[in-house]
Amino acid sequence: MRISSRASTLDEPIDRELVLLAQSGDSAALGTLLARHRAGMLAVAVSVLRDLAESEDAVQDASLTALARIGDLRDPAAVGPWLRMIVRNLCRKRLNATTAIPAGDLPPSAEQAADPQEVLERHAQRDWVWHAVGLLSPPLRTVTLLRYFSSVTRYDEIAAACGVPVGTVRRRLHEARGILSRTLPATLHSAYDDMAAVTAARRQEAEEAVAAGHQGTFEALLRERWWPDVEIAWGNGRRTRGIGHLAQVMDVRMAAGTRQRLTGVAASADVVVWETDVSSPPDAGPGCAPSMCWLLSYDADRVRRVRMIHRAAA
Repeated sequence: MRISSRASTLDEPIDRELVLLAQSGDSAALGTLLARHRAGMLAVAVSVLRDLAESEDAVQDASLTALARIGDLRDPAAVGPWLRMIVRNLCRKRLNATTAIPAGDLPPSAEQAADPQEVLERHAQRDWVWHAVGLLSPPLRTVTLLRYFSSVTRYDEIAAACGVPVGTVRRRLHEARGILSRTLPATLHSAYDDMAAVTAARRQEAEEAVAAGHQGTFEALLRERWWPDVEIAWGNGRRTRGIGHLAQVMDVRMAAGTRQRLTGVAASADVVVWETDVSSPPDAGPGCAPSMCWLLSYDADRVRRVRMIHRAAA
């Protein structure tokens, strides 16, 4: 026991120096810190989850959280316990919740927010994180946006949204987390776009689309902003091409009293997620789920593909 305590004591000055360097912007120090403590983080994850694959995912999630939040650590010498606490909380939430754990989740003593996007919007590093997500390939970026920046977080829901098997979702998320763990430190001081402005613009587009649906001008808006031969995958598995059928369905639903309320938008340069709550009168008929997710793929700033996910609850 004395050997372990002495080893811990000897590690403290190194940890302290690495944290201070990381907080001053040294991306190599961030990577070194995570490498030094990965074994301890994985041990905590395995002790809670009892599954190596899930534990490795949890450690990657915790690493992303630490990369974005290293500036909030007030006691640099306590970085080891801080990292293990992040892992432990993420693992406990994996066990206790039916939904997935956003990478932005923080220990109870840290600042809390309703969702990862709100956390990012409160910190200057948000554009850095969004920029790194934007560097992922479209398939990896799509699953990352859904998993970490929307309420469509279960593997089966993401699989349905992307039209791929659950195993593919797991593989893509694992690959995306690995890439982000490497690229976030490397791009810390890179020039990047103001992704908050991109998200705000896409949110405004979503709000205008919802309003157009209520006002009976949905088709006109789609013709202005979507490609005429847009590909649409419906929640029931049906596929259509073009604007007409979607506009007709929207008009019929709105005439029957159905209303949508925008609840969230997650955006990258060419993949955007809209989330809406749906309210319908009792006689509106089948097909009106209480919550929807629209997954939009852009091409030359116009919507090229849409996949709609109908959800049983918001």
